[in-house]
Amino acid sequence: MKGRSRECLDRGWLFHKGDVSIPYSVKAGMTGGLTDCWGIQEGEWPDIAYKEHLKDGALDPSQWTSVDLPHDWCVEGDYDRTAEPYHGFLPVGIGCYRKVFELPASDLGKKIYVQFDGVMRNSTVWVNGHLIGTHPSGYTSFFYDLTDVLRYGDEGKNVIFVRVDARDHEGWWYEGCGIYRHVWLLKTDPLHVEHWGTYITTPRITDQSAEVYIRTTVRNEYAGDKPCELVSKVIDAAGHVVAVVSAQAVIIAGEEHEFKQTAIVPQPKLWSPDTPYLYQVFTEVRSEGELLDTYETPFGIRSIEFTADRGFFLNGKPLVIKGTCNHQDFAGLGVALPDRVIEYKIRLLKEMGANAYRSAHHPPTPELLDICDRLGMLVMDENRKLDSSPEGIANLKSMLYRDRNHPCIILWSMENEEVLEGKPMGTRILTTLARITRAIDPTRPVIAAMNQGWNEGGYSDALDVVGYNYGQRRAQDVTDHFRYPQRKIIGSESASCTTTRGIYEVDEEKGYVPAYGTVLPSWGCTPEQAWRDVVENPFLTGLFIWTGFDYRGEPTPYKWPCINSHFGVMDTCGFPKDWYYYLKAAWTDEPLVHIFPHWTWPGKEGQEIEIWAFSNCEAVELFLNGHSLGEKRMIPNGHLVWKVKYVPGELVARAYRNGQQVATKVVATTNPPARISLEPDRIEILADGRDVSIIRVSIKDDQDRVVPIADNEVRFTLEGPGKLIGVGNGDPSSHEPDKGTRRRAFNGYCLAIVQAGEEPGKITLRATSPGLLPAMTVIQTQR
Repeated sequence: MKGRSRECLDRGWLFHKGDVSIPYSVKAGMTGGLTDCWGIQEGEWPDIAYKEHLKDGALDPSQWTSVDLPHDWCVEGDYDRTAEPYHGFLPVGIGCYRKVFELPASDLGKKIYVQFDGVMRNSTVWVNGHLIGTHPSGYTSFFYDLTDVLRYGDEGKNVIFVRVDARDHEGWWYEGCGIYRHVWLLKTDPLHVEHWGTYITTPRITDQSAEVYIRTTVRNEYAGDKPCELVSKVIDAAGHVVAVVSAQAVIIAGEEHEFKQTAIVPQPKLWSPDTPYLYQVFTEVRSEGELLDTYETPFGIRSIEFTADRGFFLNGKPLVIKGTCNHQDFAGLGVALPDRVIEYKIRLLKEMGANAYRSAHHPPTPELLDICDRLGMLVMDENRKLDSSPEGIANLKSMLYRDRNHPCIILWSMENEEVLEGKPMGTRILTTLARITRAIDPTRPVIAAMNQGWNEGGYSDALDVVGYNYGQRRAQDVTDHFRYPQRKIIGSESASCTTTRGIYEVDEEKGYVPAYGTVLPSWGCTPEQAWRDVVENPFLTGLFIWTGFDYRGEPTPYKWPCINSHFGVMDTCGFPKDWYYYLKAAWTDEPLVHIFPHWTWPGKEGQEIEIWAFSNCEAVELFLNGHSLGEKRMIPNGHLVWKVKYVPGELVARAYRNGQQVATKVVATTNPPARISLEPDRIEILADGRDVSIIRVSIKDDQDRVVPIADNEVRFTLEGPGKLIGVGNGDPSSHEPDKGTRRRAFNGYCLAIVQAGEEPGKITLRATSPGLLPAMTVIQTQR
């Protein structure tokens, strides 16, 4: 039986930091050098044609290092005050990757492709001495057909050589450098489902059945015409086949054919954030009874509707969008995130109560969408920029064809905050992009994340849903609803509240801002104002808070020494800031009360400190050392404030519903740091060379309380089949190495990320710091 295979090519690359000159070859292959592994063909032609200077694939081992993908070389560098602030003061540049691999003789006759999920940026690829192609964008996936230029069996080994030029930027945030997403080798029969060649929709859904409309493009790359039978099996989450449809056609040599099929699924289970139920279409391509190709397409059965006056409906039921905008980096890793770290971030957002994710400002890695499908997180998928050039249209189509089967995606965003919003030229470009999008996927609305020009130049008329970035300014969003009552509106970007975790005073020298959220950019507001606007005006549909996590680059409101933003409701490590608890109180039903700041203020005895409380209960009473400071009725979707003179001891907040205490928060004055605590998110991980455990490190006193002002340096040592791949602490002004074996705690916390090797066993991570009791955790890796 034949079929397709998908092999991950992440392992075993060589990396060279800096440029390697690969002049254009005037002959096809057999010219030696780094882009190949063959010697130079002997004869007269080398004397009259260019050949690479480095013969026989020779390279200087001292100039190359072994790496696995995903890889971001930028985060391995040193912070430089003269580098670009928008990129987090980390220098960019050029780098080269080289991989040698072999293929069995049995692969001869198959179609073989290499797929890059993302290379930052401007990549050039050679295979066996042949220049295969260039791809400027760092955010879109791309692939090349390598069938003709590969070597099979005893023909010899194969070389992929990739030059990455990351000197030019696509955005104004940290983008990293390198092959920072996965690479795949795809093998198919010449009669096969086209790349991203399925399209599945569910146009009619009832309690009794769902109509599943399946469009499949099959390409025939045989020399002659081929009879083709296409069998599509709908499989539920338990692995049961619940529907089967088939169709036949003769496909002309060198051409493709689109099959259109309809399957009926009985008693469908609907996809939603609370119940993310997934089906799969398993496609079989047969010819004259022989199975030649298979293709798997996960999908969900669900309906979406945006309205102008009542907001968003999922499966016929109203759902307020509780979203965050996010860039793709993380502490210690830059943008080269293992899949498990992406899942970790999505889980943190869901724990906060978020149900939506905006991929700002570009298409995400494919694995993020898979995770959002599986965990239940709505997604606004975003095109990089307003661009109708051939390259811009190709990037848009790449996003649409790659992503359109994901049930998590509810919006296609065409752009973010373009200067041409509301201008005639911008409207023409937007109209072109929207037309292309609706032709490829008419089931989802088109949006633009606008910060101007909503009512000018016909720009908004080209959209299905109009995005308002910071629409609270002069109540623009609410005013426009009444001026244009048929307009569908959503808060595509909101708040931009700058805070530093664990900091409660302005410190411009260190680049810190108070966690109260009292330092705001001119366009921003607190999450409280942003959310209350939505609650009071349901036609606003919902919002996407800027941002879920702090991110590298775009340091605001300060530049150096800051190397990342302060906008997140969590820091770069995923440690919650205080406003995280406001959103959790607003977005979840579980009783919650949170008070801040901490209560360890040596030298401030007798000084008045503002105590804030976030809660979703009816009332909160505050106690200091057992004495009540008064009970206050909770302001719905607001906060409470007490002014309390500092006395060491214990602050206790008790929250009430219907007169019953349902939640408590204790904040105590801590003793000096005494020990280290390690809390891995998982103690069992896969021995696959990719899986990770994320270890939260805290500094505690002798009473097992986190010391909120601790800044002890923690040193890590690791034993066993794994490696330490990154450290962080969420300090927006830390210039410590992200790839080191030590990290200073920032206000009590730091982070270590451990990755498994390919052999099962026990990984032991030890943490030490002078004067503190050490800590150890064991992570079991298994196949």
